[in-house]
Order: sequence, then C-alpha cells, then structure tokens
Amino acid sequence: MVSVFIFLYFCIVMKIFTSNQIRELDQYTIEHEPIRGIDLMERAAKTLARAISEEWTTQTPMVAFAGPGNNGGDALAVSRLLAEQGYRISVYLFNINKKLSEECATNKKRIAESKRIMQFTEVTQEFDPPKLDEDTVVIDGLFGSGLTKPLAGGFALLVKYINQSAAKVVSIDMPSGLMTEDNTYNVRANIVKADITLTLQHKKLSFLFPENQQFTGRLKVLDIRLSAEGTELIKAQYGILEENDVRQMLLPRDPYSHKGNMGSALVVAGSFGMAGAAAMAAKACYRAGAGKVTVHTPRRNNDIIQISVPEAVVNLDHEETYIGNAIATEDFDAMAIGSGLGQVETTAIAMISQIRRASCPIVVDADALNILSNHRAWLQQMPKGVIMTPHPREFDRINGAQCADSYERLSKARNMAEHLEAYILLKGHHSALCMPDGSIMFNSTGNAGMATAGSGDVLTGIITGLLARGYKHADACMLGMYLHGLAGDLAAKDKGEESLMATDIIEYMPKAFDRLKD
Repeated sequence: MVSVFIFLYFCIVMKIFTSNQIRELDQYTIEHEPIRGIDLMERAAKTLARAISEEWTTQTPMVAFAGPGNNGGDALAVSRLLAEQGYRISVYLFNINKKLSEECATNKKRIAESKRIMQFTEVTQEFDPPKLDEDTVVIDGLFGSGLTKPLAGGFALLVKYINQSAAKVVSIDMPSGLMTEDNTYNVRANIVKADITLTLQHKKLSFLFPENQQFTGRLKVLDIRLSAEGTELIKAQYGILEENDVRQMLLPRDPYSHKGNMGSALVVAGSFGMAGAAAMAAKACYRAGAGKVTVHTPRRNNDIIQISVPEAVVNLDHEETYIGNAIATEDFDAMAIGSGLGQVETTAIAMISQIRRASCPIVVDADALNILSNHRAWLQQMPKGVIMTPHPREFDRINGAQCADSYERLSKARNMAEHLEAYILLKGHHSALCMPDGSIMFNSTGNAGMATAGSGDVLTGIITGLLARGYKHADACMLGMYLHGLAGDLAAKDKGEESLMATDIIEYMPKAFDRLKD
C-alpha cells in the first residue's frame, strides 16, 4: 500500500530526474513529439537566449565557452541567436579530441556561417584566453548534465580562470564541472561558479544541496516543452513539493466536529530549563489542528506550561527536573517525543520505554534522537512508520559517522528509512523526506531566517498535530514541512529574516493554512 501511495504522489509532484533519466526524457520527446534532436536543441536555445536577453542588454559584451557535447551545442546555438539580436559575442569551441556530438557539429557549421558573430575560434590545441573584465558576461556551455567525472587538465585551468575573473557568468543547464547527483568525490576548485544557472525543464538533484549553492548562483528553471507524457511515464525517485501538491492533501474540517474527534496528541518534552521547547511543540500542535494536546513534562515545568499554553493538559512526571517515567498512550492519536528532553540516563530509559509502549504514530526529534545516537542498538526497536526529524549533525550521530556531503547523507538516510520502514525528514533549506519505499520528497518552502532555536520543535508539533488530526504518515510529513516553511516565509515577509523567531512560525500558521485553502 505504501509504494502505491507514494507512486500516486510522484505522478503529480515536480519530479527530479537523474542524468540518465534526463537523456531518456530527451529521447522520448524526440521520438514521440516527434522532433529532430537539432530542432529540440534550437527550441531550447531560443528559450535560453530569451532568458539571457532579459538579464543583459545588447551593450553587454559576451564570451561563450562551448564544450564538444550537446551542452556545447546549446552554447553555440544561443550565441548565434544572441548575435542575431545585436549582441557582441565571441565564441570559443573546445574540440581538443576532434570529436563533436552530432548536434554540436551542426551548430558549429551554423555559427561559422553566421555573419553576426564577432569572433569564432575552434580550440584544438593551444588556447589564448580572452580578457574577462567586470563588464563581460561569460556564457558557460562547457559541460552539462552528462558529466561523470571531475574536470582536469586544460578544462580545469579554464574553469579557474573564469572563476578568478570579475566577469558575470551564466551557466547553461549546469555549472560546468558540477555533476547532476553525486559530487562527493568531485574537485570543487574545478567547478564553475555561476551567477545565474539556466537549467532546462527540471531542477537537478545537486542543486538542492547547500554546499552547491556557491556554484549555481541564482537558479532559473526554463520550460523547453519536453514531453509531458514522457515526464509522467518515467518513474522518479526524487520529487519537489509545490503548493498545488500540498493543497490536494488538506482534509476538510467537518462543521459539526468537536475536540473529541479532532485528535488527541501527546507531547513528551522539556527537562528543567527547556520548558520552552515543550511549550512551542504543544502550541504548534494546536495550530496544526489537533483537538486536544497533553504535555508530559517534569514537575518544575508545570507553571510555565500552564501559563504559556493554557489550552494544554499538563501531565506531570514524578521527577522534578527531568522525565523519568513513561505513560500510557491508549487515549492518544499521535505522540511527539524529544523536544528539550535532556539526555540523562534515566530519561533515556524512560524514552525507549515510552516508544516501546506507544500505540499511536510517533514523531522522534531533538534529544530523543541524541539519546538514540548514544544507544544505537535501540534503533532496531523503533516501530514501523516512526517519523524521525534530524538536522544534519543529529543524523550523522545516529548514523555513527560524519557524512562527507549532503548526497552521502541523503543516501544513508534513504537506506535507513528503507531498513527501519521509517520516515526520516532531514531538515535543511530544502528539507528532504526519505520514505520507507526509498522515495525522497524535497520541500520548496522556508528561508534562512528559520535557522533559529526552536524551529525544529515547531516542526515536530506541526507534524504531530496533523497525525492526531487524522493525516496519514506521508501526508503529515509532507504537509507539515511545507506548512512549516510557508509560515516561516510569510513571517519573514513581515518581520524580516534577521528578526524571525520560532514563535513567529507558530503565529503565522493560520495564514499558511489560509494560503493553501484560498
């Protein structure tokens, strides 16, 4: 049932294709539109040229660097089209091995015949680089999504020359040197640092990782009308949630509903001094629509919770400053555990006991994750369908080793989700939900202002509230991370990213819901 459910979602969300699937989609378009490969390249080039002309006037001098493959063919076609519009452009085609792709060779002939190109040079051996000053725009078409190994030799030197210049750089489809998925062993000094990346049809996986932002610059996705039928037929492991996708997940609220049938949530949180984490999780739980929220917390937190969240029921632990016992969960529809929990050993034992005896969906976050990293054998005791929401360092600790980069971390999280039959939500600028069947969904909302204490506690509360409300695990995670980011975006618009606090995210949850229901 899970795999069928996920497949249905991947039919409607924006897909992220691998480099092999990108080639498959291109070929499908060529065969089924039908359209010749060279004509599809021309269509893409017209879209690229239009995007470039929207950024810079014809008074801007341009230099195009084209590689021997289809990315180079794109660059040649774009240069010709821009020249026909009146741009002053010099073109360098690197044909070191004297072997061009068919489309690149055709565009080489077309550009050689063009009378509008200021200069065309085919580089086969020595290369005397042109001057690249601050007024120049470089069109980077050396290598695209088909690259499978780090750049070296003369191409690496050219990339370094471009990066050291003061010129603005626009990359076609991919910054040259950046690979579509895995850059774990790439040589980052040999990757073009673009100011703008004009990617074709779909975002690429590597664009979603924070360490690659320095290369992509401002990203624009250009529609070149690749086959919609092919896009639907090709099964993607990765996808990006967008507003229309999550809007379809929203459950209607029965006008005759009451708190008893809107879901009861349990929040196990808050050691002494960390009562705020418990309060924020509980408030967010209510804002997500839960009918009733109970907070199990140490005795000294009683007054704080009662005052800060008067709607909540407080269930006090027998310990004064930390949680030392588990409680029954038969009356609850969802449970969150971990926010501000602390890591004393008595709490650790109470935590695993609480998880073992839970009879409802569970969200595990914060200190509960840190406890698991110190008792990694307990991971095997997590119930099927458990939801874990680690940030990168928390995941690395659970995994038992620091990951080299985001791709490696994502791969390990996917493997763990499959092995445990769990939902692992890796938090970040593009939070990634790894699901039990190996599918991964990225979030498209959120901003840098949300990098603030308590933001994770709010996310935990939102997902738990949605679970209590009756959403299935995958829906609760996807809708939860989208709403969390959307509320943060709406708050940042009014308050600014610098001044954003976690409680602002809770405050703007109603507006986020209204946005989706509008």
